[in-house]
Amino acid sequence: MVDVIEHYSEVFHPLVKLKVLGIDMSINMAVITMWLAVILIMVFILLAGRKTKLIPKPLQSMGEYIYLFIRDTIVLDMVGKEGLPWVPFLTTIFLFILVNNFLGLIPGLATPTASIYLTSVLALTVFFSVHITGAIKHGPLKYLRAVVLPEGAPLWLAPLFIPIEIISALAKPFSLMVRLFANMFAGHAVLLVFLGLIILYKSFIIAPIPLVLSVIVGLLEIFFKFLQAYIFTVLSAMYISDAIHGGH
Repeated sequence: MVDVIEHYSEVFHPLVKLKVLGIDMSINMAVITMWLAVILIMVFILLAGRKTKLIPKPLQSMGEYIYLFIRDTIVLDMVGKEGLPWVPFLTTIFLFILVNNFLGLIPGLATPTASIYLTSVLALTVFFSVHITGAIKHGPLKYLRAVVLPEGAPLWLAPLFIPIEIISALAKPFSLMVRLFANMFAGHAVLLVFLGLIILYKSFIIAPIPLVLSVIVGLLEIFFKFLQAYIFTVLSAMYISDAIHGGH
């Protein structure tokens, strides 16, 4: 466990210390990885959308597949046609998380989604976007009442329901934040522990066991990197649906 902590302290250690108006905006390997992810996504979208043809080339096909995957299997199924304006937003979140997850597999780069700071920003972005949308669509007062008091509940139960509903509303971004962070951190931690066992015991007899386990966990982690991006997007769509339709 000490090796895991030391590894992450090195990954998130500031390479360039920078403060703007008293706010720490230092550049570390996680920041560089995020910049790289944004550049890769922008280049991919520009190339995929450039000179589109009826018979698409591989990049265009991949871009269309990702967009249709988000639109048809997530937005239309969970939100309905009213959620179509949210497709670009959810596609951006999905791609950003997915690319950052996979860039973490490259030696020397970080996994930004294994940082609670990034996952909290993503969760708060979804949280405020959802509630602002709900307030605009239904009106601030009507939407606030729908959030803190379930439809059909008598007013005399308000003192009981309001604290519960407020906690429930705040738990949604918290769950988004922690789920993504914990899964990304845990995968790296398990790999580092297994590899650390090889260094610790320095035995040719024991070394193959953690090595094989590391390979298995590594393969599983590839699947989980996609899965976590998908789950974050699905949960975001669920919260958007609640805001649009006034559900809980």
